[in-house]
Parts: sequence; C-alpha cells; structure tokens
Amino acid sequence: MYAVIKTGGKQYKVSSGDTVRVEKLAGNVGDAVTLSDVLLVAKEGDIKIGQPTVAGAQVTGKIVDQARADKIIVFKKKRRKGYSKKRGHRQPYTALKIEDIQL
Repeated sequence: MYAVIKTGGKQYKVSSGDTVRVEKLAGNVGDAVTLSDVLLVAKEGDIKIGQPTVAGAQVTGKIVDQARADKIIVFKKKRRKGYSKKRGHRQPYTALKIEDIQL
C-alpha cells in the first residue's frame, strides 16, 4: 500500500515505514504529524485518485529529525568588472517516518 501526499509545494510517494525529508514542518522530534493532502492511495491493485484529494484519507507519521541540509554555495561573477559575490544557503527540513495510511 502506498500514497502520494502533498506538503511544502512538493509531492512524495510514501508507504508505511518510509522515512521522507520534507520542507520544514512545525513541531518537535517525537511529535505526531497528520497529513490530509493525500492525492492518491493504492492498495493491492485498487487505486483511488482524488480530485484534487482523496476524501477521508490521512497519512500519519512521526517527526524523526528537524535539521538543515548541506550547504549550497551560490557564486555570482561578472567578468572584467571586478564583481563577485559568494553566498551559502542551508535549507531547513523535517524528516518524517511514515507510520500509517488510512482511507
């Protein structure tokens, strides 16, 4: 059984026991999270597709980690002008362990 969920403007294919890195969600490590934006649920050949979401479907998970991703270097330069800029960025994320998919 798997589901396609939407959170943080992105879509993720998840099943029970998976660990997924999503955009930062509010909460502490160990808190339970319920995601109700379920776009698709598939169970043993029976597929339910929502328009836009499946009515009554929920995905529950537990927050495993609240951290920041590896640093990305943003470097800008214009040749022959003496202009260069170097910046770094670390995107915050939440790691979720998917526990249950309910219809």
